[in-house]
Amino acid sequence: MKDFSNILSRFALCGNVTGVVPLGKGLINDTYKVNTDEGPGYVLQKINHAIFKDVALLQHNIECVTRHIRGFLVASGEGDLDRKVLSFVPLKDSEQTWLHDGESYWRLSQFIPDAVTVETVNPEYSYFAGKAFGEFEAMLADIPDTLGETIPDFHNMELRARQLREAAAANPAGRMDSEESIAILEEMECHMEYACTAERLHREGVLPKRICHCDTKVNNMMFDKDGSVLCVIDLDTVMPSYVFSDYGDFLRTAANAVAEDDPDIGKVEFDMDIFRAFTKGYIESASAFLTPVEKEHLPYAAALFPFMQAVRFFTDYINGDTYYKTAYPEHNLVRTRNQMALFRSVMARREEMSDFISGL
Repeated sequence: MKDFSNILSRFALCGNVTGVVPLGKGLINDTYKVNTDEGPGYVLQKINHAIFKDVALLQHNIECVTRHIRGFLVASGEGDLDRKVLSFVPLKDSEQTWLHDGESYWRLSQFIPDAVTVETVNPEYSYFAGKAFGEFEAMLADIPDTLGETIPDFHNMELRARQLREAAAANPAGRMDSEESIAILEEMECHMEYACTAERLHREGVLPKRICHCDTKVNNMMFDKDGSVLCVIDLDTVMPSYVFSDYGDFLRTAANAVAEDDPDIGKVEFDMDIFRAFTKGYIESASAFLTPVEKEHLPYAAALFPFMQAVRFFTDYINGDTYYKTAYPEHNLVRTRNQMALFRSVMARREEMSDFISGL
C-alpha cells in the first residue's frame, strides 16, 4: 500500500498515526481509515479528479454546507456535533481543507465512531432515508453562501435530450441501424417534452433550485448503533438542483424490484411500498419549504430519473460504449430496456402516487 506519511504530515491532525487501512466500498474516491494514538482517528480520501474537475469548488461547497448545518444544530441545542455533521481537517500552514501533492488531490475528515452505514433497501430504511434527506435540504434552505455545480448539468434533461439526438444522427457505431434502436428512440421522443418539465418550470420562474445532495442512497447515511440516523455523508455532489434530484434518484434505484442491468424486464416493477415509505419520510421533513409546485410534481420526479438514465444508457450504447463500463456488447442496451420498463411502471402509477401525496 502507498506510504501516506508525507500526505498526512501536511494536515493538522492530533496525535501520531499508527496505521492506515482501506475503508468502505466507494466507487468514485479511494478512502482510508487513519488510526492514531489519540481519539477515534480520521478518514483520508483521494478525490477523483477525473470526475470532480474543480476540487477547490468541491471543497468550498462541502465546507459551506457543513458549516451551515453545524450552526443549525448548535442553534437547535443539539449535542454530539462531531457525530452529526462531517468535519474536515485543515492543512498545517493554511485553512485549506484539501491537498494537491503534485499528482493527486487529498482531504482528511474526522472519523465518526460507533456509527454504521447500511446497504439494505426496505420500507423501514427508505422512510429513514426520506426523512434524513428531507431534513438535509431543510437545514440548507436558508444557506447564505453561493454554491457551484461540482458536475455541471448533472441532472439537466434538456442536455441529455440533445446528446441523444446528436448521437442518433451521427450513429458512430452503426447501432441505430436496428429496428429496436429506432423503436426505442421513437418511444423516448414521445416522452421527451414531459421529461423536460423541470427546465420549463424553472424558466417560468415557478421551480426554484435548492441545495441538494444529488446522490441519495441508503448507504449515504450514517446510523448510530441504536439505529437512529446521525448524519448524511458523501457530500461531493452537493450543489444547486431541483428537489426532484434527491427524490427521484433515490426511488430510481431503491424502488426497482431488480438491478438496473437485469435483462429480464418482466421482473422490473416500481415498488409502491418503498415509494410510500420514502415519500412519507421526505414530506414529513421537507414540507416546511416545499412549494405546491414541487410537491405536486414529485410523481414526475419518480418518472424522470429512470427515463433520464435510460436516455443516458442508450446514448452511450449508440456512441459505442464510451462512458459507462460494460461487461458485454449489449450491456448498455439491456440497461436501457430495464430503465424504460421502470419508467413505464412509474408512469402507470402516477395517479396513485399523486393521491398518496395529497393525503400526507
